[in-house]
Amino acid sequence: MGNLAADPEMRSTPSGKTVANFRLATNSEWRNKEGEKQKNTDFHRVCAWQGLAETCEKYLKKGSSIYLEGRLHNKSYEAKDKTTKYYTEITADQVNFIQSKNKKSGPEIIIEDAETAVEV
Repeated sequence: MGNLAADPEMRSTPSGKTVANFRLATNSEWRNKEGEKQKNTDFHRVCAWQGLAETCEKYLKKGSSIYLEGRLHNKSYEAKDKTTKYYTEITADQVNFIQSKNKKSGPEIIIEDAETAVEV
């Protein structure tokens, strides 16, 4: 569960499949030994495919709150300096769009799975 760090970016594969990529920010809080509140934000790469990608692009924007379920994939690439860089990406299977408390962002959208969307 977190907030989008940027608007989703849509693209199509050479075979014609659509994919939306976006970053999700998750926050955690704890107290250190001295009792002081500590905060941390982690950023996660997320991709959604086909109908789920199109729905995410249509309804999500930077700052949107979501809960998602998916699969983790470890990937790598060669950087400009010829070193291998590693990262983990989440392939979304289910995304729940969380209604904002101020009700100005429109209807709550719940995506039940990667192929269907229900507006409530």
